[in-house]
Amino acid sequence: MPGLLRGIVRTAAVAGTATAVHGRIQRRQDAKFAQRDAETAATRDEAYAEQTAPPPAPVAAAPVAPPPSATSDRLDQLKTLGELKQSGVLTDAEFEAQKAKILAG
Repeated sequence: MPGLLRGIVRTAAVAGTATAVHGRIQRRQDAKFAQRDAETAATRDEAYAEQTAPPPAPVAAAPVAPPPSATSDRLDQLKTLGELKQSGVLTDAEFEAQKAKILAG
């Protein structure tokens, strides 16, 4: 009987040790997989948030101020040009060339 009892005790010790080691390995793997799952979920949530975010509001362009009266500028230039022609600074050909440039814009 002592041999049978010794065999049973040995088997119980080996089984108990194996169960303890298996439990420790299982807990370590569970922790590792839980961390990996949390990282994957965070990455997935970030990607979803980026895809569903509303587009940025368009920036309104500053209103363009109307140019100063182009007609009055042209008239002033033509008056000055006429005065230069009357005073003899410009020839008829130069006057006509400059007048064409001013009227062309």
